[in-house]
Amino acid sequence: MRRSLHTAHVYMILGLVSGLFYREFTKLNDFTGESQLSVVHTHLLALGMLVFLIVLGLDKVFGLSGMKSFNVFYWLYNTGMVITVGSMVFRGVQTVLGNEIPEVFAFLSGAGHIVLTIGLIAFFGALGKRVKKPTADTPAESS
Repeated sequence: MRRSLHTAHVYMILGLVSGLFYREFTKLNDFTGESQLSVVHTHLLALGMLVFLIVLGLDKVFGLSGMKSFNVFYWLYNTGMVITVGSMVFRGVQTVLGNEIPEVFAFLSGAGHIVLTIGLIAFFGALGKRVKKPTADTPAESS
């Protein structure tokens, strides 16, 4: 569980720093257009910090962190975040500097999102194994 807390904390710091970087880097370069840098901040805070705070709560309730599928989720999800955010930062910086962006970076961002999705599938696999079906002597929850 502490790993999820530390991961959320790291994503919070990166999210805040990326927002500061976006504001100062675009101001320094007199850039007023659109770039990928404008959404790095929200990606890190929402897909990083908030997701891992939710994971922390679910881990506390269901004891997920010792499971193999949870570890698969953790590493795939974070790898997907690094690929996605890294390609977004590179594209954003190149846009602000007025440089041409190689097409491979559009592919990399998409690949990062795919790795994120596979990680989420592993997370739901771990969660599904821990969420117990109602027994005969306990009432089932209404749908």
